[in-house]
Amino acid sequence: MRATILQETPLPDLPSASGIEIIGEVAYVIGDDSPFLYQLSASSLAAGERVPLFETAHFSTGRIPKDIKLDLECLTALTTPTGESGLLVLGSGATTAREQGFWVPLPGTTGAVASVYPLALGGLYAALRALLPAGIVLNLEAAAATATELLLFQRTVGAASGNLVFRLPLVAALDYLHHRTPQLPPVHRQFAELPAIAGKPAGFSGASWFADTLFITASVEDTQDAVLDGAVLGSFVGVLQLTEGSERPLPVALAQLEFPNGKPYRGKVESVAVRRRTGSGHYELLLVTDDDAGGSTAVAVALVL
Repeated sequence: MRATILQETPLPDLPSASGIEIIGEVAYVIGDDSPFLYQLSASSLAAGERVPLFETAHFSTGRIPKDIKLDLECLTALTTPTGESGLLVLGSGATTAREQGFWVPLPGTTGAVASVYPLALGGLYAALRALLPAGIVLNLEAAAATATELLLFQRTVGAASGNLVFRLPLVAALDYLHHRTPQLPPVHRQFAELPAIAGKPAGFSGASWFADTLFITASVEDTQDAVLDGAVLGSFVGVLQLTEGSERPLPVALAQLEFPNGKPYRGKVESVAVRRRTGSGHYELLLVTDDDAGGSTAVAVALVL
């Protein structure tokens, strides 16, 4: 497996990119300290409309302060059982302020956003915390939706045993999030073993479901804190296989991102979307990165499985 960077493009006026999904010709991007959902051209990355997810008086500097930001890290596209397409946006849950989310319907084929519906995530996140190993702080970094499941990815910095995938039945989870039922469906927890760089284990950072394949990203930071940032040592991209049973770790195949000359890429990848399949086992991906100082880039990658 190899993941080769084709191009890296700065994303001005889009702070701290944390999630990306591609639907048709539109790339939707969120930032963890921004109140907006950004729309870009999936091919040219030209900036389009930005849609406010929530109101805030704390974005005047271009970034919401760390101690009060919603930390929107999880973004996934899905279609409901009634045929409604939309985007599910979720906070990380690492603090009380980060237990909020949003449902963004995408009516028709234009990709236009007409409404945004807030979601209270306290009940869901309390259930997830009860499934964490002792001493681990809830820190969701990615979400993906298959035809039948909602997948939430726990990133535990500095602890190889803390990278978890929470699996919920999709229809029942959506009913709970939209308050159509008071009962949270059963949550199934599975571990994943991710590689390390310089002895520091990687943690989940992004996920996307495409053509019955779960693509994931992981990055390595030199930190032990779910809130505080650390030096970035590198990032990985690849696929994760969903298997039944919780006794064994989920099978993962990852490649460290590198430039065409083989030099490792040291950026902090936050999320992944598939632009297109270019051949058998060959894909062109679009990743977004965050430099922890407000800067963001989009990275086109050729992945060979």
